[in-house]
Amino acid sequence: MTLEEFKSSLSAPQPPSGISALLKALWYDGKGDWETSHNIAQDIHSPEGSWIHAYLHRKEGDTGNASYWYHRAGRSMPGSTLEKEWEDISRDLLKRRE
Repeated sequence: MTLEEFKSSLSAPQPPSGISALLKALWYDGKGDWETSHNIAQDIHSPEGSWIHAYLHRKEGDTGNASYWYHRAGRSMPGSTLEKEWEDISRDLLKRRE
């Protein structure tokens, strides 16, 4: 699945079948459902889950909490827009599926 296909799937009522929990978290955030996205991300105990968790807290405006999760992910808080970070995370996770 390409990033463009993933973004296009946001018009559907449900996430694409067969995607990982990580991508589901991003999909729900892309739909504007921060709560569901956060509920999924906080239960994924991996660097990628921490990256999504960090992004979500950054989006929420809680930079202190976001910094903690970026550290857990082994990353620095980006200076890019939230939209770019969402795409960067999505692109990274989609490449891992190939």
